[in-house]
Amino acid sequence: MLEIAPDVVAALRDAVPGGVLTEAEDLIAYGFDGTFFSQVPPLVVLPATTAQVSAVHRIATERRIALTPRAMGSGLSGGAIPLAGSIVLGVARMDRILAIDPVDRVAVVEAGVVNARLQREVERHGLFYPPDPSSLKQSAIGGNVAENAGGARCLKYGVTGDYVLALEVVLPDGTVIRTGGRTVKNVTGYDLRRLFTGAEGTLGTITEITLRLLAKPKFARAALAVFDRIEDAAEAATAVMASGILPSAIELLDRLTMRCVEANDPIGLPVDADAILIFGVDGNHENVLADELASIERTVREHGAREVTVARSDAEAERLWTARRSISPALARRRPNKFSEDVCVPPRAIAALVRRAREIAAQYALEIPVFGHVGDGNLHPNILCDKSDHEEMARVAGAARAIFEATVELGGTLSGEHGIGLLKKQFMELDLGADAIALMRKIKDAIDPLGIMNPGKVFPDPGGADAFRL
Repeated sequence: MLEIAPDVVAALRDAVPGGVLTEAEDLIAYGFDGTFFSQVPPLVVLPATTAQVSAVHRIATERRIALTPRAMGSGLSGGAIPLAGSIVLGVARMDRILAIDPVDRVAVVEAGVVNARLQREVERHGLFYPPDPSSLKQSAIGGNVAENAGGARCLKYGVTGDYVLALEVVLPDGTVIRTGGRTVKNVTGYDLRRLFTGAEGTLGTITEITLRLLAKPKFARAALAVFDRIEDAAEAATAVMASGILPSAIELLDRLTMRCVEANDPIGLPVDADAILIFGVDGNHENVLADELASIERTVREHGAREVTVARSDAEAERLWTARRSISPALARRRPNKFSEDVCVPPRAIAALVRRAREIAAQYALEIPVFGHVGDGNLHPNILCDKSDHEEMARVAGAARAIFEATVELGGTLSGEHGIGLLKKQFMELDLGADAIALMRKIKDAIDPLGIMNPGKVFPDPGGADAFRL
């Protein structure tokens, strides 16, 4: 581990009083995220203001020290892992909700505000912030913006980037810029909001976010459909989308996923079935939702559903969504590690991708539970593994590439909501091609000429390095 010079530590302590961690037991906690990667940083800085973030950036630029911005460290692509001796710049202390404006329908928050807390606060004003990643109780808005996170409700409402109206960003040299504003329409100049959203901390540190809010729907309902063939479930989801109804969510869980969830915290999922679909609908007219659920039931039964159950209460519905959000920790109990894929295909290709994922699991002799936001084609075929088993990890790499290749062939993309980070950077050219990656590098070099912002992420290493090793 790289040691930081004493005078640099002193300068950082002056810039961020009480916010510099150097003890080994403190540093360990900032060296991992939701992946199987880990790397202990040489130092952690926890600023409480944008001015302190700017000061840290200036020191890092003067001393040519790398920075890895980090919110709550719940990411699933390795974006918050500190490589190349990076100092971790954590924004968790910047957790103030600065404004909730019911007239403009915006919220202004610091980067460390946890998603679920923001949702609770805006709902007290009759407002609604839709993006709901499964980690919403742990993940912060700054991290959600950096990864352009999604969630189940993104089928109807869109991803985080669709709600970002303005950003305050500290550039690598310490310059603070603001981009965007409080208006929905804003086409003045380059859309820098979009550039920094999803950039995974490679261009700067996001410190403040202005978010668009909606009116909260008065009613929300959920239903469960059970299938004996996962292909039927995939085709049923596509048929519902083609019927003219737009559910707030359609979630797919295959048999292995259900069994892991039931082993972790039983709620009575039908583990004898091959797959289930969980539907969510919301709106302001209860009778309309009843009609939509009835139409969904007819459609899925026509496509092979053996059973359809509508949640009879909010508590029953919440049990279904809690089961969905518990998948990641449930899978973690089955094997020591998992490769969390996050591919996304057009709706007509969903069934084909589900079939290919199962064929690839058999080909490489691996357990690959399939689940995800099937309504918008965003599937998470997770490859369960043990990273200490080198032979198995070679098969994991082969299976991952095969799934990515199948996804791209079907007109899809490598990531719908988790980002690229470390986990997928070696596969980037499959999706974007060499010329697009070269253009991205030019943008990175223009904004971060010293290469100090979150090094080792997003861009593939030369020579085809092992994607699963630091």
